[in-house]
Amino acid sequence: MPEAVSPWRLSVAPMLDWTDKHCRHLHRLLSQKTRLYTEMVTTGALLHGAERRHLRFDAVEHPLALQLGGSEPADLAACARIGERWGYDEINLNCGCPSERVQRGAFGACLMAEPRLVADGVKAMVDAVAVPVTVKHRIGIDRVDSYDFVRDFVGTVAEAGCRVFIVHARNAWLKGLSPKENREIPPLRHERVYQLKRDFPRLTIVLNGGVTSDTQIAEHLRHVDGVMLGREAYRHPWIMSRWDGDFLGGAPCALSQDQIEAEMVAYMARELAEDGTPWSAIARHMLGLHQGRRGARLWRQVWSDHRLKHLPAREVMALARAKPGVALQESVSLF
Repeated sequence: MPEAVSPWRLSVAPMLDWTDKHCRHLHRLLSQKTRLYTEMVTTGALLHGAERRHLRFDAVEHPLALQLGGSEPADLAACARIGERWGYDEINLNCGCPSERVQRGAFGACLMAEPRLVADGVKAMVDAVAVPVTVKHRIGIDRVDSYDFVRDFVGTVAEAGCRVFIVHARNAWLKGLSPKENREIPPLRHERVYQLKRDFPRLTIVLNGGVTSDTQIAEHLRHVDGVMLGREAYRHPWIMSRWDGDFLGGAPCALSQDQIEAEMVAYMARELAEDGTPWSAIARHMLGLHQGRRGARLWRQVWSDHRLKHLPAREVMALARAKPGVALQESVSLF
């Protein structure tokens, strides 16, 4: 019998302001099997805010994970229960975000300095829910250049019941770098993620950071259980259209880019009718759909034009396709 495909073999990273419900709808049209993640939701926002605003999703988005930001075990357990009740397939704890906003809330990458606290939070969630509890983290913090640091972190948290670790292969510099710089300046060390898999063969180890092509995905999968892409999947979403067939034991996306656009326009109409969501809040996620095709820049300009917000989405699509010089034609794939 063929070896079963890990549920974490391919996934799209949780990204603040990006991987909302509408972005995930686009990604699910492109891949039926890729694991998707919400934006990070803080425990405070979930316990004291509107659940529906933070947790609403469509059934087609499965498999779908809820990422939590927090450090208090009781709060994490309560939010994990809420996430499970809403139907999420996984609860993920953010121990990787380096932004100062996150640090002030005592969660994100700064938690790597307190592995016992993370372990307590993980155990509280594992005891509270039946769905998998996972952790996303960095290989280190600040200028600590030691594999032992991340190895000991994973070992401590694994003892609390976490079986899946999603590892961004860079350190998080907590001072002096912006979140954007933290994705670019600290050096990538994929080998350290590979080493984690060798040292913890019974854990599921997922590599994240700096992955930009199917070729790279295939190479990393020789060493780890899964690969998570972030900004590449967002900016060039069409890369996802081959993943089911090439990596996940399914069939590649049967829809063309134009058909995906039409499906998104139908979704825009439903969201407007059901929730009052303007099409512009949805269209921003698909601006990279035609990347690499002739006319893509002008197509993006139409969908980004604030002067068209009063028009129905179907009319905007017609303008984007009919604008002089915007005959979208296939060109050599970037991937």
